[in-house]
Amino acid sequence: MTTNLAGGAPPQTHFVGAGATVDDVGTFNGGSYRISHRDTNTILTLQLAMGCPLSVRPGAMIAMSPTMTLQGAIKFSFKKLVAGGHMAQATYTGPGELLLAPPSLGDITNIRLTGGETWNVGKDAFLASTQGVVKDYKAQGLTKAMFSGEGFFVYKVSGIGIMWISSLGAIIRKDLQVGEKYIIDNGHLVAWNAKYVLERIASGGIISNLSASEGLVCKFTGPGTVFMQTRNPVEFATWLSAEGRVKG
Repeated sequence: MTTNLAGGAPPQTHFVGAGATVDDVGTFNGGSYRISHRDTNTILTLQLAMGCPLSVRPGAMIAMSPTMTLQGAIKFSFKKLVAGGHMAQATYTGPGELLLAPPSLGDITNIRLTGGETWNVGKDAFLASTQGVVKDYKAQGLTKAMFSGEGFFVYKVSGIGIMWISSLGAIIRKDLQVGEKYIIDNGHLVAWNAKYVLERIASGGIISNLSASEGLVCKFTGPGTVFMQTRNPVEFATWLSAEGRVKG
């Protein structure tokens, strides 16, 4: 209750909010996994049983056992061509060990799908998934495509199994209760299954807001879960460019 908050701030025992994911070890049908070296140099290590397949983002493999087999496929899609998505798909099949890592300095976490939910995943966040997970590109509305930070297309993921996602920086998970609202900056979205609308919170005209990259945020409403990343890829790229010009 707000009346119980001294000075407007909740005591430590009262606070319930965003929390970082913890180191993860688990099993699935046909193998086991371990997520280590978190939060920026994260590695996903998998042990796959005989005949167990795994769909993996191209270029994510660090190493693997010689007993593993790899098959690549090119799946052309006009949506992927327009959106800049991955045309290639790598399938690794056990038995053996497989080490994966995202291309950026970031974290990895897993999402278990039970067949009753659909997740939206940023096109750069997908890392790998087990058999039974269905991944497709779906179009967002024009406004969300322009301002959500994810473009016109995002992955729509459903089915039964485990999906591993990656981030730029650490991953934060936020679980929303029914009717609970939460505001997240556009460039920090990784994956979500809650509904959201775009909202402008800064003063000034739309042109000034766009030029300053301020004002437009994603306002989520529960129930659902949102995974966020602690670094904004666009802002990080801008910072690197600026640092390069200064040193040059």
